[in-house]
Amino acid sequence: MKIHNTPAGRVFDVFNHIILLFIGLVTFLPFVYIVAGSFATESEVIERSFFIWPQTFSLNAYEYIFSTTTFVRSIGVSVLVTIGGTIVSLFLTLTMAYPLSRKGLIGRNMLLNMIIFTMVFSGGMVPTYMVVRTLGLLDSLWALILPLAINPFYLIIVKNFFQMLPHELEESAKIDGCSEIGIFWRIVLPLSKPVIATFTLFYAVFYWNDFFQALLYISDSSKWPVQLLLQQIMNVADTRLGGEVDTMFQEPPAETLKLAVIVVATLPILLFYPFLQKHFAKGILIGSVKG
Repeated sequence: MKIHNTPAGRVFDVFNHIILLFIGLVTFLPFVYIVAGSFATESEVIERSFFIWPQTFSLNAYEYIFSTTTFVRSIGVSVLVTIGGTIVSLFLTLTMAYPLSRKGLIGRNMLLNMIIFTMVFSGGMVPTYMVVRTLGLLDSLWALILPLAINPFYLIIVKNFFQMLPHELEESAKIDGCSEIGIFWRIVLPLSKPVIATFTLFYAVFYWNDFFQALLYISDSSKWPVQLLLQQIMNVADTRLGGEVDTMFQEPPAETLKLAVIVVATLPILLFYPFLQKHFAKGILIGSVKG
């Protein structure tokens, strides 16, 4: 506390606040411009290089996006994939990380080395596509979930978090007759709320933003997630590609449409984040400190 009462400490505080304010503005102002530009007219976005408040409000870009039921349908697909994928990924990550955190597990080191190997060497796009096709998952929403259901890096962080929990709690539970599943369900999971909240957000953001899996595995446009649909709309805005999207959307306001697409794609995650924010900072630090 004393350092803040000295002249050097006060100068440091002022300098620190200025730097943080600058970083905050650099981060925040571009998003403000994106939101303002999405509600501006096409000509204003082209003529003005930067503004945080449009001179004339226009909803043309949003009317263009929501002009058919296709967008609502894609939102539904994305919500379904995000919720389902997050549940599957969390279940697999937690149930795999817990036994790996037990040092007495037979073959533990071999399994950990195999997991680390997958972090360094990927199977590649073509072999993965062949596996998905062989399993009959093409044009299935499972193709958007199962190939990337477990993130090895997240798995190792969660394992490290479980290892940091006091062993005395588990020993006491065993003395009271609790099984391994009971310990995991009644003791480990309630103590793991920060890390569960953190990786719920990570997985949800990943599934919501991903469009490449759909681009590879989904050819039925009725099963496109919103990110792939927006990517197609962006292409239509720049060039006339033809096909279903081209016939649904006519004369797009190209510049404002790009900004509106960013807002629409980002807004759901921004609304979701405050519910997990209180656990986020703690969860992202715990488990990553101890290897």
